[in-house]
Formats: sequence, structure tokens, C-alpha cells
Amino acid sequence: MTAPTRRQKEAITASPLYIQGDIGLHQPKVSEGKPAVRLVSVEASVDMPPPASSQPAFVQRILGDATRVSSVIPAKSVDLIVTSPPYWQKRDYGHADQLGQEATPAEYVQALIGAMRDWKKVLKNTGSIFLNVGDTYHKRSLVGIPGRIEAAAVDDGWIVRNRIIWAKTSGMPEPAKNRLASRHEYIIHLVLKPNYYYDLHGYSQKYGNGSNPGDIWYVGLERDTGGHLAPFPSEIVERAITLACPYSVCSHCGTPLEREWKRTAELDESRPQARRAMQLALEHGLGPEHIAAIQATGITDAGKAKSYQNGTGRNSEEVQRLAKHAKKVLGGYFREFTFAKRVTTGWKACACGQGEMVPSVVLDPFVGTGTTLDVAARLGHSAYGIDLNPAV
Repeated sequence: MTAPTRRQKEAITASPLYIQGDIGLHQPKVSEGKPAVRLVSVEASVDMPPPASSQPAFVQRILGDATRVSSVIPAKSVDLIVTSPPYWQKRDYGHADQLGQEATPAEYVQALIGAMRDWKKVLKNTGSIFLNVGDTYHKRSLVGIPGRIEAAAVDDGWIVRNRIIWAKTSGMPEPAKNRLASRHEYIIHLVLKPNYYYDLHGYSQKYGNGSNPGDIWYVGLERDTGGHLAPFPSEIVERAITLACPYSVCSHCGTPLEREWKRTAELDESRPQARRAMQLALEHGLGPEHIAAIQATGITDAGKAKSYQNGTGRNSEEVQRLAKHAKKVLGGYFREFTFAKRVTTGWKACACGQGEMVPSVVLDPFVGTGTTLDVAARLGHSAYGIDLNPAV
């Protein structure tokens, strides 16, 4: 291996993106005939945790009807609904007011939409519903329950943001010999307004290594010892809460606590493309200002530079110049820095000044064995659970 020249060493060690090791220049391996170097940001890369709520969370289980939750829960008090209603014609729970035993798929969907219409009364405008539902075979054909629900929900004023696929890592054997065993269900994400609360940063940090993980959730079934035939995996609830439930809200106006974040220059060193991008940046003497310029302009050069300003609005031309130079020397690898690690720098509360930050509220109108309540409590949220039957 050819040792770096004195000029190369000086350029590398002078870079604010270089980390000093015990033996000086960090050269763990050789790649394509060139020394591999490690590029890191000098900025802190640890997320700032959210402030603690001023009140303890509560958990309340209510014996009642999922279609009339507004009679027992305060209006516009719920931040997130996570639930798995009984599937059509799957199981008879033996209650006269149960949902799921309607004569036709259309009647089932309308019954569920009617329940959701009542949920609108208790769900905040910043809130979400994550509705887990599976399909049903009838007369040897799938009847398309999830799609019917989505269409009916849109007609009823809901916004469908995602159709998440719950891909099961295991499942019960099926007797059918002329079709594949079903190994997935749907989780439909619905909201009332476009400005709903959503923490993709926190979710991607937990489940996607900093990137957008996508709409397929690989979650295994959980063993249930209580006799319930349709246990709801706790990970489904945890994912929904992580994505769409604020840590706390204002007790007066209900505004969610919002994360504030910024990009760093740090990349995922496990990816070969990221390692090559870091190596090229170091070889060409790119500094944090070049990386910030790349991130300000984005994938294209279409005028995002004004988001990276000094307050006067006069440095956008310089940002464009730095970005152009960096993209030239990095080639296609510049894209790696547009997806660099993000870090939480603070938390923004409401400006009303009349309340305190209290735990947000999760609701499960078909709570069953109480998985949603357990997960919400473990994560520090308040929770209501409603069911026609006593706790299993």
C-alpha cells in the first residue's frame, strides 16, 4: 500500500471532518488501491430527549360500545387511536352489539365507518388512526374488506395516508391446497386533517437506521396465554405510537410537543456507497460548509439554498457555488450526504402560555386483552381502552 504523502496527511488532519485516532491517520483497510479513511462530523450526534411531562399518565379501561366512545371520553382529547376491530365473519364474540357478524361485507364496512364517525368527535385534528384489519374468504373468494374500508373512509371525509402491510414472520398452518397461505394483514393509517402529528425522524431512528423504512412491517405473532384467539402484537402498537403520538401535549390548547432537528455530515459507514462518499469528500478537502450546501440544495439544484442562510438572504449564491463544487468532485455519491444522519436539537412546545405539558392520550375502542393499554403505559402515554366484554 502506498503511504499518504505529507500534503495528503496535512489536508486530511486539517479537515474539521477528520477524527484523530491513536495512530494518527485512520487507515483500517485498503479499497480500490486507496487508503480507507473515516469521516465523521464534529457536531454532536446524540438526540436530545424530550422533556418530562408535568403530570403522570393514566390508564382507564371502560366497559362499553366502540360505536359510542364519545359518550364516555371527552371531545377532542385523543391524540392517537390504535385498534384491531373484529374481522368480518371471523369470530362470534357472543354479544348482541358486537361488530363483525353483519350479513354482508357492505354492512360490515358501514358499521365500522359508523363507529369511526363517532371517533371523529374525540380525536384531535392532529390525531391519527391506525386500523389493523384482515380480509376474509367468502364462497372461496377474498371479498376485499381493507379496500372497501379505505374507499368508504375517503367518502366519509377521512384522509388515507398509508396502507401498511403487516408481513407476519410466522403463521398458523392453513388447510387450503389450491392457494397460498395468508401471511399478511393491513394497517390503514387515517387522519382528519393534512397537518396531523407525525414523527418520521423518531420512527426512522428506531426502526430504519435513520432512513424512511417504508410501508412493510415485519412483525411476528405473539403467544397469548389468556385464551384470546386474536392477539394483537405489541410491536404494532409501539410502531404506531412512535410514528404518530406526541410525547406530550399542552393541557390548555392540546398542541403536541414537536421535535426540532438538523442534519449532520454523518453517514452510515456500513454502506459501501456511504464509505466511498466519505472517502471522496476527504480526498478533495470538502468541509462542513460543502456538506451543508449539498443538503441545502438537495438532489436537484432547484433553489433550496435559501434554507441555508445567515439571516440576511445574501449567501445563497455562495451556497450554490459550494454545492456545485462538491457535487462535481463527489459525482453521484453526493446523494449520500442528502440522506445524512439527523439529530434532535430541541423540542418545541406551544406558545399559548396557559397550560402545561401533559401525557398524550391513546385510545383503543376494541381493546380486547389490553395490549394497546400496556404498550401506551410502558411508553409514558395515557390510554383509554373500550370493549363490550370484560377483560379477558
